[in-house]
Amino acid sequence: MRYRELGPDKLRVSAIGFGGRRLSDPHTETETDEAKARAVIDRALELGLTLIDTSDSYADTENEKLFGRLLLGRRDKVVLSTKFGMARKADGARTVDGRPEYAAAACEASLKRLKTDCIDLYYLHRVDPGVPIEDTVGAMARLKEQGKIRYLGLSEAGPETLRRAAATHPITALQSDYSLWTRDYEADTIPTCMELGIGFIAYYPLGRGFLAGAIRSVDQLGARDGRRRALRFQEENIGVNLDLLLKLRDIAEGKGCTVGQLALAWILNRGPGYLAIPGTSQIAHLEENIAAAEITLDDADMARIDALFPASGAAAGARQPDAILASLNR
Repeated sequence: MRYRELGPDKLRVSAIGFGGRRLSDPHTETETDEAKARAVIDRALELGLTLIDTSDSYADTENEKLFGRLLLGRRDKVVLSTKFGMARKADGARTVDGRPEYAAAACEASLKRLKTDCIDLYYLHRVDPGVPIEDTVGAMARLKEQGKIRYLGLSEAGPETLRRAAATHPITALQSDYSLWTRDYEADTIPTCMELGIGFIAYYPLGRGFLAGAIRSVDQLGARDGRRRALRFQEENIGVNLDLLLKLRDIAEGKGCTVGQLALAWILNRGPGYLAIPGTSQIAHLEENIAAAEITLDDADMARIDALFPASGAAAGARQPDAILASLNR
């Protein structure tokens, strides 16, 4: 495994982290098999992976509880990150809550579920448009002063929000949807991260699994799988996207790796400030993902890939519906 340093305080983490949601995600019909999940995490730690990512919103807090059990007795082996800010209303609907009092309460609840006395990297999951980011980050800074968290992160924050947040307290990492077919953050958000020394962590680095190469039709997805509603997986779009993937496969074969490994290596080779957190419930896929950290791409390789997947307009179909896009990169 290769390692990188995040943020102004140089938090050292594995270049490939583990997106924990996949271990208990009803949207992809993954029933939590705790023995299988434990085996995956055992193998991840054996291979030197240190960054584990979860959230209090994943499976309605059950994902945090799962990692509380899986990491018991070896908490010191990982950099544990979780998120707050996507709350449930009384009617069960999701809302965004960045109020300082909510940050404090959410942190206490996450600490209990994770069976730890300190969260290594604590993220605001979504920016609350009704609360000044200075207030939310100020509350997170107080949690750090109290020894309840070590580093601060944001998820899906735009460049101006990042600047205001960093002026309040150093921000270690920004986590956002980023992959070969989602590159719009390169316009202003990622340059702001690099300017401010904030690490950039790509979630969905394999394009919700599509860039791993196995999904050829929406019919392969389970009845409850959320990707069935995703525009890029629809019949009118997936054929165009598969053509791009087949061309990417030609490059991967020339490098002696899989398409998914090439997609991950492309992210890591963009610079030392980039990390990726693919999720999986399969040990074989985990091993493949981790091996991607060893792949070196030269300028010619990167140029060929960029030509296939330019920064805008490569994939057919929007990555998210307009209502969701409005809440991202805010």
